[in-house]
Amino acid sequence: MVSKTDDIPASVPNCNPVDLAREGEIANSKDTSKTALKDPCACGHRGDTAVMNGVAGHDQAEEAVSKQDSSADAEDDNEQEVIVIQDTGFTVKIQAPGTEPFDLQVSPQEMVQEIHQVLMDREDTCHRTCFSLQLDGNVLDNFAELKSIEGLQEGSLLKVVEEPYTIREARIHVRHIRDLLKSLDPSDAYNGVDCNSLSFLSVFTDGDLGDTGKRKKKGNELEQIDCTPPEHILPGSKEHPLVPLQPQNKDWKPMQCLKVLTMSGWNPPPGNRKMHGDLMYLYIVTVEDRHVSITASTRGFYLNQSTTYTFNPKPANPSFLSHSLVELLSQISAAFKKNFTALQKKSQKLVFPRQHRHRLACLRQELIEASSRLGDEEHIPGQTRDWNEELQTTRELSRKNLPERLLRERAIFKVHSDFAAAATRGAMAVIDGNVMAINPGEETRMQMFIWNNIFFSLGFDVRDHYRELGGDAAAHAAPTNDLNGVRAYSAVDVEGLYTLGTVVVDYRGYRVTAQSIIPGILEREQEQSVIYGSIDFGKTVVSHPKYLELLEKTSRPLKVQHHAVLNEKDTAVELFSSVECKGIIGNDGRHYILDLLRTFPPDLNFLPVEGEELAPESKKLGFPRQHRHRLACLRQELIEAFVEHRYLLFMKMAALQLMQQKANKDKTAALHDTSTADAESESKPQALETSEKVPDGMPTSPTSSESTLTPDDSEATTMSEKSAPENQEAPADLKSANTNGTHEPSAAEKQNGGCDSLLKGKEADENIPGLAQAKELAESLAAEDGSGIDPKSQEVVLNACKAVGSISNTSFDIRFNPDIFSPGVRFTDDSTDDIQKQKQLLKDAAAFLVSCQIPSFVKDCLDHSSLPMDGATMTEALHQRGINVRYLGTVLEFVDNMPAKAQIEHIYRIGISELITRCAKHIFKTYLQGVELSALSAAVSHFLNCLLSSFSDAVAHLPADELVSRRKSRKRRNRVPGGGDNTTWASLTPSELWKNVNSEAQSYYHFSLQCESADQAVEKYGLQKLTLLREISIKTGVQILIKEYNFDSRHKPAFTEEDILNIFPVVKHVNPKASDAFHFFQSGQAKVQQGFLKEGCELINEALNLFNNVYGAMHVEICACLRLLARLNYIMGDHPEALSNQQKAVLMSERVLGIEHPNTIQEYMHLSLYCFANGHLSTALKLLYRARYLMLVVCGEDHPEMALLDSNIGLVLHGVMEYDLSLRFLENALAINSKYHGPRSLKVALSHHLVARVYESKAEFRSALQHEKEGYTIYKNQVGEAHEKTKESSEYLKYLTQQAVALQRTMNEIYKNGSNASIMPLKFTAPSMASVLEQLNIINGIIFIPLSQKDLENLKAEVQRRQLMQNSGKIEEQQASQLELDDKLPVDD
Repeated sequence: MVSKTDDIPASVPNCNPVDLAREGEIANSKDTSKTALKDPCACGHRGDTAVMNGVAGHDQAEEAVSKQDSSADAEDDNEQEVIVIQDTGFTVKIQAPGTEPFDLQVSPQEMVQEIHQVLMDREDTCHRTCFSLQLDGNVLDNFAELKSIEGLQEGSLLKVVEEPYTIREARIHVRHIRDLLKSLDPSDAYNGVDCNSLSFLSVFTDGDLGDTGKRKKKGNELEQIDCTPPEHILPGSKEHPLVPLQPQNKDWKPMQCLKVLTMSGWNPPPGNRKMHGDLMYLYIVTVEDRHVSITASTRGFYLNQSTTYTFNPKPANPSFLSHSLVELLSQISAAFKKNFTALQKKSQKLVFPRQHRHRLACLRQELIEASSRLGDEEHIPGQTRDWNEELQTTRELSRKNLPERLLRERAIFKVHSDFAAAATRGAMAVIDGNVMAINPGEETRMQMFIWNNIFFSLGFDVRDHYRELGGDAAAHAAPTNDLNGVRAYSAVDVEGLYTLGTVVVDYRGYRVTAQSIIPGILEREQEQSVIYGSIDFGKTVVSHPKYLELLEKTSRPLKVQHHAVLNEKDTAVELFSSVECKGIIGNDGRHYILDLLRTFPPDLNFLPVEGEELAPESKKLGFPRQHRHRLACLRQELIEAFVEHRYLLFMKMAALQLMQQKANKDKTAALHDTSTADAESESKPQALETSEKVPDGMPTSPTSSESTLTPDDSEATTMSEKSAPENQEAPADLKSANTNGTHEPSAAEKQNGGCDSLLKGKEADENIPGLAQAKELAESLAAEDGSGIDPKSQEVVLNACKAVGSISNTSFDIRFNPDIFSPGVRFTDDSTDDIQKQKQLLKDAAAFLVSCQIPSFVKDCLDHSSLPMDGATMTEALHQRGINVRYLGTVLEFVDNMPAKAQIEHIYRIGISELITRCAKHIFKTYLQGVELSALSAAVSHFLNCLLSSFSDAVAHLPADELVSRRKSRKRRNRVPGGGDNTTWASLTPSELWKNVNSEAQSYYHFSLQCESADQAVEKYGLQKLTLLREISIKTGVQILIKEYNFDSRHKPAFTEEDILNIFPVVKHVNPKASDAFHFFQSGQAKVQQGFLKEGCELINEALNLFNNVYGAMHVEICACLRLLARLNYIMGDHPEALSNQQKAVLMSERVLGIEHPNTIQEYMHLSLYCFANGHLSTALKLLYRARYLMLVVCGEDHPEMALLDSNIGLVLHGVMEYDLSLRFLENALAINSKYHGPRSLKVALSHHLVARVYESKAEFRSALQHEKEGYTIYKNQVGEAHEKTKESSEYLKYLTQQAVALQRTMNEIYKNGSNASIMPLKFTAPSMASVLEQLNIINGIIFIPLSQKDLENLKAEVQRRQLMQNSGKIEEQQASQLELDDKLPVDD
């Protein structure tokens, strides 16, 4: 609800009223802040990018603080940098052979190479690959930037000149033509080849989104819309088919241009033909069945006289010599010419250029490659890339200004993507047995491999390296821990310190670690190379001054404490990392660190240590628990949250003591009592996890409590905003943390773990007595090293430091010693106190996780500010709060014991299915290791039958040849690691598998499932087998055939081996970030919150440019950017633009995250709203039905988000007068809202109102009255009678009563007088589209302040008058006129 007085004054001076007025409505600042913020939750930068917290290290932390300080000058800098990029683009003319010259917009930063790419993407020039660009007869260097080319300016003419082919160019050309011919064939997308992936949006939009046609006449339009959804989408439907997941795309009907295009058997050309310029021979069969042989020569392509059986390379007559293969084929085959043109038209309709490579749909790995501009270097035999050199050189690029940073980030992203792709291919080759080991004599588990300059090792405990830490379990966990360490160190990005390229691949039950190779490491023994750290877990330890200097820079952001350990000679060795972290100087002179598996401190809840007692909070929950291995670490997000929690505690204790000192001085006992009581009630360490983060550069400065807006922040707000229908539930201070310093706490922030009384931004600072002085004191201490400050104040800080466990006595500084409790590590005698302190700190952090973070996660789920829909989104929500998934059992128990369990039943259900599928994944891993390649599909289908099918007697079908006894001679072949008895897998039974799942749940998650079969689990926990199938496939990388599976048949198993199509690797790697783009994105969000919509929009557009610059065409962060832009366009009244941006966001989400990812579902919902606003009613409905179908597959009907979706569907159906259908959806939404928000929630009141409106349209006034009364009662009880909503409801009730009475009179009249009755015409209102849209906006959390034309004119006149007055300086009058203006703006929500 918006009250007239509070909000508008803020929005009028802030916005530029003229711009907004032009759009036809002024959006008020607070509500736009909500709208804009509804989304960032879905941004790619979730927990792991807590932007500036420690992760980003000194330089960036300071840079970030200055960027986000939003002080005027920082903004100006931003603006200037923006201008540098935007204003300098220019247009050049391009003339290609046989086409008209056309204009091309280019920017000076681009390389000539990029113009090549554009030409290869354009319809009329796409068949050319071997050409150069010439300016006035001079050939341009492909790798030159445009700004460095002399004479290139606005309007220059660039000529495309055909160049002679080389073998490499000829191969690239043929490959490119094959790509063009396959551009609409979905098989590459299904197989994830070259990063293709699926998208089905076009099936639902029928391509009508581009033309925003005016709405047709109402009558015809309503007849044309077929509104009936398929049976399985209706509320309450029991069947959930799988086939509609991939609707048939009309464009995918194959358009055959050629039957065969392949290399001829006559390759390579013999010497005498080479001297005639022959490069290679192709064999082609055209659609007309003509078999031809083609020579690729240096001059182009021509027909030769060879046939299948005779070699005659002489040119045929006519030879049709053409520079491009397409031109040649168009001359010899009419069908080719016709179909190729049609194919081009269709592919050009796709929103993104075809060439853009893109992440595999079936792998949930966000590996998006930028378009492959640089030829196809990898496909050339004998040429391997020096990955290590590339990875490290890109890091060394200069980063002084924006263009340099962009270039650097783009290079880092590109090399990382290429490396991850190469490592994934290599890991698969290793497991499939296609790579020779470097130590072939050893047992298969111990083998190591080198392929394409990447080193591969398997996740087994070889040579008892991890014996004390948990053997194979530890060896399996170590690579992911190491990867997290690499992520953390590369995010800190200290110059001079290098990490290895690291990718962890899980494939066919094996874990493979792929690493780039340090130059020279293979020539020497490890003992000689390591000059820092330990190779035997702390028995021998060495150190090195250069490493200490480099690692010291990382110690503050990563919260690692400087400590000394004893080596074998009992001498102390100083370290700034854990002992396992090894430092090696490569032959290239760079300082590398590797084995970062203990970057973060151990998690004592899962590390029982003799003689150590945990905190009571942990003990109460049954910790410490025995874990599989001793490498369990706390997450970086937890450490950040814990330090933040301690910082607030530190501030409060200092404040309390300062007050006490003051009180003692004044000797006024009364004051003394009150302040102590006050401050004590404040300083009880309550569950606290605010969304603010401390920028690391300066832990004690006051800016730490001024929040920079982090994604968590915005997520919290937006979601709580979702939970308030017309934002009535949301308190007035819902505006999330403003980025310009003043921190207004968001609703969600206050609710986190009950930290209500804690620091509430600035205004609360004044309420806690002494806090301001404490801040000043802390600041001055930090500035002056504590000298020159009176001893009493020093003592205050000293006490506060001691109380919170700070390692320094003069300032707040919490760090952890990662070597505490490491077996085999010994500390010096003089550090005993320090070690005790560190042990206590670790216990406190472990207790903080269970007593604060888990409850705060559950609380967020309870107030719906966190809305996970599937296992992945739930895991992400846990990780954001620093909770490891091994706590899943604890979280589920906590939920189970909540009094309000019914309101978070969806969380419990998602948690249980996540737990079951994770246990199944653990079992599946070892199960697959015993399976030979030829039996893989049989084994996988057998496992899925045992897990999901109701058929109790699942028998494995062994392939026939498997049963023939093996000849001994085959033993020596380089067998896949871990062979063994190859048919043991076939003996698995469903009851045995479920027994294992139960014991795994008990031993790993400490949760008792008590399910003996799939059916029992479905029954007991309300799960869906389809959802379990989706989760297990994603986790294990299994691809199955799309068809209807009968899970419940008791007579035959659900899966056969033909249903298992493929098994993909699941890949984890580092995600390099585009930091500048992200800063622009954040400043844009901040602007929008302050009500500067237009400036916000510009900044976000700029962020979009920068993201595109760094990541290429597709990336999750670009998706988030487009979504926010669409939202802003919509609020500012530009509906067609909103539609166009949101359409791109949907396509991108489908391709980058997956067609049924929860984010994609949300994108579909936004798109349908914008479609409705543009008058595409049938498309809006189709999109909503698609979203509902996907949601049924992902999490079933019983989920709070389903209520929003059903309200949307119900409203649109109401708009097209499908009242009965509309009621089914709206009543379902009402039921779900009542269940999850409680019957007295404002959301429920709104649901009642929507249902009443439909009944009114049906003239069923009694039912309408009943529902509206319910709504009215809720409003009256929740917001009081004086509230606008209550009044509206009461007005509507009166109207309904009048209508009901009128109807009754008419009926009585009819009964009494029969056919002579004089009947009053009754008003049956069909809803207007505007009113439906208004309700749609309300339920989706978007609020406008409509202005009439007259108001707009007044506003414009007002603005002009003000400008005149400003010139003459009459400020008082201006303020008076401001008040008048406020009266003229009607407010309506």
